Amino acid sequence: MDPVAALKQIALFLERAGEPTFKVRAFRKAAAIVGELPPDELAERVRAGTLTALPGIGKSIAAAITEAVAQGEPGYLTKLTDSAAKPVAGGAALRSALRGDCHTHSDWSDGGSPIREMAEAAIALGHEWMALTDHSPRLRVANGLSAERLRRQLEVVAELNVELAPFLILTGIEVDILLDGALDQTEELLSQVDVVVASVHSQLRMPKKEMTERMLTAVANPQVDVLGHCTGRLVMGKGRPESTFDADAVFSACAEYGVAVEINSRPERLDPPRRLLRVAADLGCEFAIDSDAHAPGQLDWLPYGCERAEECGISAERVINTKTAADLLSHIAGR
Repeated sequence: MDPVAALKQIALFLERAGEPTFKVRAFRKAAAIVGELPPDELAERVRAGTLTALPGIGKSIAAAITEAVAQGEPGYLTKLTDSAAKPVAGGAALRSALRGDCHTHSDWSDGGSPIREMAEAAIALGHEWMALTDHSPRLRVANGLSAERLRRQLEVVAELNVELAPFLILTGIEVDILLDGALDQTEELLSQVDVVVASVHSQLRMPKKEMTERMLTAVANPQVDVLGHCTGRLVMGKGRPESTFDADAVFSACAEYGVAVEINSRPERLDPPRRLLRVAADLGCEFAIDSDAHAPGQLDWLPYGCERAEECGISAERVINTKTAADLLSHIAGR
């Protein structure tokens, strides 16, 4: 087995399992180092047992490389493959209908991998497109993009789209909804990107009335295409309670303005909860089933959202990322 491919596969399985970022990055870094070695040098290092002399390659990674070269699939990869749980029981038909992902991050903000790696992982999953939605500047803890950095990113994406065609990286942003409902980026720049996901990231415990007005103001903004992880809850670790808002009012506004309600597939979010998904569905909303991936392996978290959508009676026709890129862009423009 190609050792570079083996190391990348290990990294993907670790990401899907939610393992610490440092462990994933170690395998990705090792894959890059091995990939740059001349074949003769790699073979000699495997024979002499000197792989650990290379920077960033410890005993376990060296063992995986040696096994890949000598006998095919490394034992570590086999173990990860065997122990990988089937993520969900339902939603398979809906998952197969998804053509892309409206909410992903790269190392331009708080993601762990370059844009190209994210795109290549999406291609491997059979996607036709993905929206790159790194954070806006106010979210400094996530290295949010200033206007200047976002403009540079648009240029990088344009170049990558030439190289990766027919796969398409849609430009985008996950823009913070500020306390008054305004958006954390200029109207001019928001109008230039393909997909705008608007999310609340601050003062999640503000009173219900104020939070409702905040969200209604954002949803009414014609630049907003998707309302991201609307309750802000976390269901793992210490957890975080849901923000409180008038769900009927907010989801009615989403239906009126054509803003898709995100079904966030991150295992620690699974946002919104089922009871609110059913409210949004009953009020006629459209949806975006998104991974909110911050690493390539996390793109494969979409089944979590698909299962919940199916349980709430949401059909593929109401999910915007079942559309081709061209149809999605036409749909957004038509709003």
